[in-house]
Amino acid sequence: MLDWGNQFNICCFLDNNNYDSPWHQYEAILAADALHTLEVNAGNAFPALQQFHQTHGGWLFGHLAYDLKNETVPGIQSQHHDGIGFPDMHFFVPRVIIQLQKEQVHIGGEAFSKEEAQEILAAVLQMPADTTPVVTSPVQPLQSRLDHQRYIAAVKSLQQHILQGDCYEVNFCRENFMENISIHPPALFTRLNALSPSPFAAYYRLHHRYLACSSPERFVQKKGNTVISQPIKGTSRKDANPETDRQLQQELLNSAKERAENVMVVDLVRNDLSHTALQGTVEVTELFGIYSFAHVHHMISTVSAQLSPETPFTEVLRNAFPMGSMTGAPKIRVMQLIEQYEQTRRGLYSGAVGYITPAGDFDFNVVIRSMLYNAENRYLSFQTGSAITFYSDPEKEWEECLLKAAAMEKTVIG
Repeated sequence: MLDWGNQFNICCFLDNNNYDSPWHQYEAILAADALHTLEVNAGNAFPALQQFHQTHGGWLFGHLAYDLKNETVPGIQSQHHDGIGFPDMHFFVPRVIIQLQKEQVHIGGEAFSKEEAQEILAAVLQMPADTTPVVTSPVQPLQSRLDHQRYIAAVKSLQQHILQGDCYEVNFCRENFMENISIHPPALFTRLNALSPSPFAAYYRLHHRYLACSSPERFVQKKGNTVISQPIKGTSRKDANPETDRQLQQELLNSAKERAENVMVVDLVRNDLSHTALQGTVEVTELFGIYSFAHVHHMISTVSAQLSPETPFTEVLRNAFPMGSMTGAPKIRVMQLIEQYEQTRRGLYSGAVGYITPAGDFDFNVVIRSMLYNAENRYLSFQTGSAITFYSDPEKEWEECLLKAAAMEKTVIG
């Protein structure tokens, strides 16, 4: 499916990697060959999306980039470097949609006949295996605009802001990048997905810009009049020994630090959803759930709300964006601090990729554990970060960033 879809200039492939969850609707879904597109930057993006959906009435696939914050919270602009160049918002109406659901394949699109669907299925099944390596040029050194000294200074400054009462927690990120490198994006996604299979994996192509995403986190989902958000705060490693692994999960569940951070983002999400929810319907469906992934355990909470049928779906997205798990608390102040201390525009990183149905339902991930590539200028980028609190050890936060970067770098260098 991925290789077939990648022949088109615009495509989106979403894969849950067979992760068992009552909230999932599809095992995998591919949208390819754009018939109509919407590409806008912050300013009037969400009303434009509502109008685009009303005009075309079909399925939409695309993204919300972090810098849509310039629309949701006016006055916070980013002047930092952006080597990838995704627009703030892009959605497309695909000619072809392929859905895998309960061992069945559904192929559709605009005015599809059974014969056309069978032709596409045959073409997908006959697609030769792509053996192109991930890197097709000499591997370049990994660079960053935030070296050790500047990173430590920034973390200490953020802790002073916390001490002064400006904020409680800041999600602070550091870009890693390679220049003058030739990447084969489908192979990059395949390797990343093999190394770290996750329930919100995504491959996204927008002409010469690519995303390979291995996200474990859902941003927000709407089904009918019910909305859920499932923020992640709290992580521990997994262990091959079952007894040790159970102990690690219990330690994560009982960690005062992880629970405090999780509650903080849950409160933030409750507030975000309350702006569009019917009064009294916002509730924490699950608090401190411990879920296992390929290499780690995560603490995930679920917040739900009920909407009025008259509420535009874009209002839910606008009021919840950007997601609290990638900002901190309080949201507006920490977004200001992020712009002050980070050195790179986040762009699509810590944004969201997903789909909107003809009925206005939707499902979006959080773009983390992701690599972005611009084939035009041969620039590869990935960001790593952590939650900075007053009790954080700056050197340990630095080491955590290096460990995360090394894990991501393996996707490129093997």
